[in-house]
This record gives sequence, structure tokens and C-alpha cells, in this order.
Amino acid sequence: MQNTLFPVFLKTETAHFLIVGGGNVGLEKAETLLKQNSSIRLTIVATYFHPKLTKIISQHENISFFERPFEEKDIENKDFVIITTDKSEINLEVRELAKSKGIKVNAADQPDLCDFYLGSIVTKGNLKIAISTNGKSPVLARRMREYFTEVIPDNIEDNINDLNKFRSNHKGSFQEKLADLNEITSGFQKIKKQKNSKKYKQLAFTLAVSFSMLFIGYGLSTIVSISDVKYGLSHVPNEFYGMLLIGFLAQLVDGAVGLGYGVTCATSMMLLGINLPAISGSIHTAEMFSSGVSGYSHYKFGNVNKKLLLWLAIPGVFGAISGAMLLIYLGNKYVKIAYIVLSIYTMIIGIRLIILAYRKVKEKKKIGNTGFLGFSGGFLDAFGGGGWGPIVTSTLLSKGRKSNYVVGTVSLAEFFVTLAAAVTFFASLGVSHWYIITGLILGGITAAPLAAKLAGKLPQKTALLLVATLVIVFSVRILLKVF
Repeated sequence: MQNTLFPVFLKTETAHFLIVGGGNVGLEKAETLLKQNSSIRLTIVATYFHPKLTKIISQHENISFFERPFEEKDIENKDFVIITTDKSEINLEVRELAKSKGIKVNAADQPDLCDFYLGSIVTKGNLKIAISTNGKSPVLARRMREYFTEVIPDNIEDNINDLNKFRSNHKGSFQEKLADLNEITSGFQKIKKQKNSKKYKQLAFTLAVSFSMLFIGYGLSTIVSISDVKYGLSHVPNEFYGMLLIGFLAQLVDGAVGLGYGVTCATSMMLLGINLPAISGSIHTAEMFSSGVSGYSHYKFGNVNKKLLLWLAIPGVFGAISGAMLLIYLGNKYVKIAYIVLSIYTMIIGIRLIILAYRKVKEKKKIGNTGFLGFSGGFLDAFGGGGWGPIVTSTLLSKGRKSNYVVGTVSLAEFFVTLAAAVTFFASLGVSHWYIITGLILGGITAAPLAAKLAGKLPQKTALLLVATLVIVFSVRILLKVF
């Protein structure tokens, strides 16, 4: 079927709309019109009014309403009619009356009765985008609206005003003005965006491959014979299987919810009595691979905000290096103190997860000090073997940001943070606990794509409470063991 729709932006100051029906659909249509113009002339006729619609009517003097069945006189002096009842005979009657008077009609979920559609609308100041699927899939149109609302920056209004001033002050001919405007706005082209996107993927892939080759090369250099390899494979300790499971579950939760990998692994390994710098070094070495796969998966699914990524990743790298160096110093000289500090730290993280689980969704607020957030998250993550997600993700979510974009951006930034920490530990300690590292890597990589697919779909509260309970219990056990 050919799409013959012609998009038109209607000035609503002089238009008078009639809505027939006051249920859920009538409420939705009224909200849509009022969102575009709160002073729009609106008349609603219905035998039932949704309580929320009644409240909206009481707040707007420009809305007239009649609680009764539709009558022929209701259509007089109306410019547009929107039908929202679930009675097909009423819908058809209203449609025929409107058609006889030359009035355009929209009938909810009945494309054959429609003269026009109310598309999903993206509004950013003077920028307005209307999206339609020709009545085939309103759900897809709504999803597209949510996508464009997120990716179009809030300060686009500044660009519009600047371009308007340039256009008004330009003294050249129409063709010269058009050429200059095309040149100025060329930075918005999709091709350029795609090129910049490829740079992120290439950088992440190159760094991951380079460090993995260094890591594997170093390991192979310490295994001088095939018999040693066979012996090692035949004597795989139980820690490998435990870390395989922990790596899978931790990455599944971390990739889907945005936190929990490091603290889960750290508390588990502390219970095994592993050296503290080796714990954080092993976790970050393994997490570098899983976070790389997770970050790429989120990028592929469109869950990454590139501007926020830079503000988190760069300071986070410096924080990770600082935290790793401090842990190396304390872990070698003050082991017992370091264990106590880290146990208390992971317990606090567990409590923070519980608070996050019961936190009410807040309205979207401006994010301040993003660089400091990235630095502190990277520092504590490297020092404690985890915490990047509980600190950074929870802070961004508390500002009302969408879960999938927060999780995706934080996951990709985590790759660079864990890479910096892993390199620092590697340079100071070399590689130890191969079986633990391998188990974490294989478990994490296996779970990463599945976790990215589930981002924003898993019950976040349940996942957070489970991780928090596990971390707190492990932290208490570690403190009891130390004392």
C-alpha cells in the first residue's frame, strides 16, 4: 500500500476540537492536544469521564464538557473531531455526520474512519518532529518518539536561535544564504555521526585486543612446555568453577542492571583469602574483557550517550590508576587493615544497593560534576575491587535518566576504567591466579550479550536486593573471619 500521507503542522490557536468519549483513550487524546497547546479550545462529550480527565478539565477553562450521549448539535462549529468510544455504531454515526459537514475526523484504532492521524510528537523548544506509521503501529511510533527525545540534545533550541539570527542577518541572495546554512549544519549529518561512532568501536576493540595479547603473551611466556599445559588443565582447582559461575551471574546482573559485578566478585574472593591487590587486579583484568563485550553490545543496541561517556571515562581512568596504586601500597604493608577497610566499604555498597532498590523514580534533573563522579567511581572501584556501578549508575538513575541509556553508557565507560586499573595492577604485580581470572573472563563474556539484551527489562528491585544481600552477608563473614 502506498503511503499517501502529507505531513502538515497545524496552528491550534484558532482551531476547535471535539472529543467524543472520555475513557482512557479520550484522556490520552486530550493530553496529547494540551501538551502541544495548553490553551487549545476543546469540547468533550461522554457518558463516562476518566477521573484523571475530570481533574484536567477542572484545571483548564478552555475545556468544555458534557456528561451525556453524543448529539448531532455537538458537531456544530467544530473544526476537527476525535472519536474515542468503543461503540462502532456511535463511531460510524459521528464519522458520517462530520463528513457531511466537511469536518475532518480521527477515530482511535480505526484507520479506515480517519481523515488524519495524531502522530507521536517530539518537542524540543521550536523543534517539533511528528512521527506516523500510517496507522499501522502506534506502538512503534511511540518508541521512535522516545528514541528521538533522548538522542536530540536539550540545548538544540540554542542552535535553532543562532541559525535564525544568522539567517536574518545574512545579506546575500537566497542561494548564497542556503549554501552557507548547509555548510554550517553539515556537522549534523548522519554520515559524520556514523564515522564518530566507528571510532569508539575501533578504539575499544583495539585496546581490548592489545591488552589481551599482552596478557596471554605474558602467561604463555611462563608456561615453557606442553606438559606443563596438560598438567595445569588436568589439575584445574575448584576456584575456577566457582569463579566461572560468579563471573556469569555477576556480569548478568551488572550488564542488565548496571552494577554489582565488582563487589560480588570482590567479597567472594576475599572469603577465599586471596591477596587484596591480586583480587582487584584479577577482577579488573577479567572485567575488562566482559565490560568490553558488554559495552559493545550496549553500543550496538543504541544504549550509549557519547557525550556522557567522555565525561565519565576520562576522569574515571585517572581515578582507577590512583585507587589501584593506593591498594597496592596498603595491601602489601597493612593487609589486615586493608581487609577491614574493604569489608566495611563493600558493606556500605550493599546498603547503598538496598536504598537504590527502594528509591522512588525522580524527575529528570541536570547532572552536575560528572567528571568528579567518574573520578571517584574509578578510584573506589579500583581500590575496592568494585563499586563503579553502585556509585555511578545509582547517581545517574537518581537524576531521572532512562535506565537503558545509563546502563549502556556506564558499561562502556567501565571498559576504559577497568583497562586502566588492570594495566596498573599488571605493571606492579604481574599476573596471578590464572584459573580465577579465566573463570571470571569466560563467565562474564558468556553473560554480557544476554545482559545487554535484557537491559531495562529485568525486575531491577529484585536484582538489586539479591546482590545487596549477597554483598552484605559476605562482608560480615569477612569481618568475622578477620577478627
